[in-house]
Amino acid sequence: MGESLFPGSSMTETRSSVPSAGRALLMSGAAWLTLACASAAHAQQNLATIPQTPVIKTAPPDGLGDDGYYLESDLLIRDDKNQIMTAEGAVEARYQGRTLRADKVIYDSKTGAITADGNVQLINPDGTAEFADHLELDRDMKAGFARNFAARLEQNMKVAAASAVRRNENIQELNKAIYTPCEVCAEKPTPTWSVSADKIVQDKPKQLIYYKNAVIRMWGAPVLYLPLFWHPDPQAKRSSGFLAPKLDFSRGRGVSYNQPYYHVISPSSDVILAPQINSQVNPFLNVTYRKRFYSGTLEARGGFTYDKEFDIRGDRFGEETFRSYVLANGKFDINQHWKWGFSAERVSDALLFDKYKINDVYQQRGLFTSDDHRLVSQLYATRQAQRSWFSVSAVSVQRLRVVGVTSAGTANAFENSGTFPLIGPLVEARWEPEKPVLGGRLRLQGSGVMLNRSESQFGEAPHFLGAYKGQNGVDSSRASVKADWRASNIIGPGLKVSPFVQARGDAYSIKTFVTPAASALGDDTQETYTRALGVGGVDFSLPFYKPLTKGGSVVLEPLAQVALGSDSSRVPVVVARDGTKRYLYNEDSATIEFDETNLFQANKSPGFDLYEGGQRLNVGGRATFARPDGRGGSILVGRSFRSEFDPLLPTRTGLQMKSSDWIVAATVTPVRGINAFVRTRLDSKTQDIHRIETGVDAFTTRGSGSVRYLKDELDANGNRQENFEARGELKLTKRFSVTAFGQRDMVQDVWRRRDLGVAYQDDCIRIDVIYQQEDRYASTASGLRLQPDRTIVFRLTLATLGDTGYSSN
Repeated sequence: MGESLFPGSSMTETRSSVPSAGRALLMSGAAWLTLACASAAHAQQNLATIPQTPVIKTAPPDGLGDDGYYLESDLLIRDDKNQIMTAEGAVEARYQGRTLRADKVIYDSKTGAITADGNVQLINPDGTAEFADHLELDRDMKAGFARNFAARLEQNMKVAAASAVRRNENIQELNKAIYTPCEVCAEKPTPTWSVSADKIVQDKPKQLIYYKNAVIRMWGAPVLYLPLFWHPDPQAKRSSGFLAPKLDFSRGRGVSYNQPYYHVISPSSDVILAPQINSQVNPFLNVTYRKRFYSGTLEARGGFTYDKEFDIRGDRFGEETFRSYVLANGKFDINQHWKWGFSAERVSDALLFDKYKINDVYQQRGLFTSDDHRLVSQLYATRQAQRSWFSVSAVSVQRLRVVGVTSAGTANAFENSGTFPLIGPLVEARWEPEKPVLGGRLRLQGSGVMLNRSESQFGEAPHFLGAYKGQNGVDSSRASVKADWRASNIIGPGLKVSPFVQARGDAYSIKTFVTPAASALGDDTQETYTRALGVGGVDFSLPFYKPLTKGGSVVLEPLAQVALGSDSSRVPVVVARDGTKRYLYNEDSATIEFDETNLFQANKSPGFDLYEGGQRLNVGGRATFARPDGRGGSILVGRSFRSEFDPLLPTRTGLQMKSSDWIVAATVTPVRGINAFVRTRLDSKTQDIHRIETGVDAFTTRGSGSVRYLKDELDANGNRQENFEARGELKLTKRFSVTAFGQRDMVQDVWRRRDLGVAYQDDCIRIDVIYQQEDRYASTASGLRLQPDRTIVFRLTLATLGDTGYSSN
């Protein structure tokens, strides 16, 4: 017969070492956590009845330590004959931060079986909790059964099932289960969305979760029935399975459904297959492969289809052919200092990315950054130490931009990639001695490059088309060495004096381009020359600081730079002759701009070919106002004066004349959450605006937005620019918001892009419906034309499901 210990009274026991019975009581509940977490990716039953459990990330200290345990019950019965111990009435046991509660717990020490009945609860150290009416578990806790099982897990995930079965350590299942991460309570018994199934099975060796007769419900209404499906186990770090799909509607492709599938090849490699199924054109397959090596990583994206050409209106024409792209890159460590890498970017059709909505194309995948609608393939090696840098590389560019645009919106052709040089090798090196030299920092630099063109870029044809198609372009080689020394000293009450000296030597070999008519005049086709360049000067700044009585400060800072430079840059190098018309050599400095970023630079040219020589004085002033609450602003005004007119500096920069244009740059934060800026260049005589870039950013609890405006009379390509861009999101209610985006080309007087979206978001779901209209060039049966491309995008994001970060296609 069993023996009652202290019948009718409360039994409390605290031990510093845990006997098998006490430890088994605690671990019986803990064993079910594995199944709960696994099925939490997609499971649940009567959710509203799951008790609320506070999330406690760190359990309060109870003095038990790692080995001590606490057991309390109204009655503790020990049956020595049958080797059974029974705890009844408000049973509570604590061990290693876990708390197990039940009306009755039975432990059979002979078989190791554990049974818990009545309001079974397990509270874990992280605040998650599992519940059941009845729980059974074997000695090894590898098999068991729970009735009316429920769990409240991390990220507010809830799961409930009529029964839970742990068949062995590898296979676990839930029967008549339902799952949701949404808020559920007596006042709101229906979750925003949920997944229910007749059976959910976790297969640990395969790292998969299987579902039988699954139903996805939204606001209680069934929206999707799946007789059988599976997905990766959420406990697995990497496992094969479907990712979140994408759906959009456009006139050109019709209805497009993109369903990515993620497949794990090995612990160090995987692949994503993302077929795009279109209703009006042939399918397009996107593939992303990733591989991690001990020394680096490799990623390769690609896509292809076999189809005719089609325009934005969906009209198909031409012959069917393979159309594809590749975007690949890799970076690897050779040793502690040396690395090598590459990128390979090519596309068969210049408009392929636009037609099929391929995202994240123009990104930096190596040393050199891709430009919009231009692809960069490169091979490089670098060595970096604490005080030195060395790189050698080769670069090839594919141009995808439309040129020769008329006022009617038609275009002649795409840029000719053959007119852009093949760069290689390009060698760059930098070294700084560890100790100061003459009290200042010394930097030695070297650079060398070879440029080769397959076709001429000169002539009267539209820019980069090449009037002399098929004839070789200008090839050149350059080698440069440079020494740069700079020091800094504070004199008197705060005058900062920074002397500097720069010296450089260049050697060029240029194969010029001549027309047949110019060649008949005996013009040479090869030129070599060397030049020595140098500049020295001093930077001055004297900040005046004044604190304000109510907090904050005002700083006024006069700035000046005196520079005395050589005139060696004024050697005219003619590289192309077309009759009487001549073109000067300038490969790497065509994009020179004059603004606040280079106002006080000794040489404002971004490259080597163009050099700012002569004697000059750069002056300006900066004022800064700051408040403790974050409000404030700053303004910089300055200009450059030179001793002589410089005909080699581009006219559009405002630097040619003895007195340059005015540079003005300002930022202001009038109230918290609103930031504005302006950068402009004003004519030195008339104060007319030659270039301006301005914008405002706003952030509030109800939404956010930004506005940008850019006007440039002449950009680096000799074209006028004037663009306006605005974007924002406004919360109409707690759940609903609207989003908008607009981009207008004010030169062409057209909206390049317009987006308008409506979004619904609560604690566990976000739904976006976005209308997009983008005016872009499309190939038509009659040539390139600017057409409106209209698309409706539908996005559904369910909390804890899918991969919202995936954007590779």
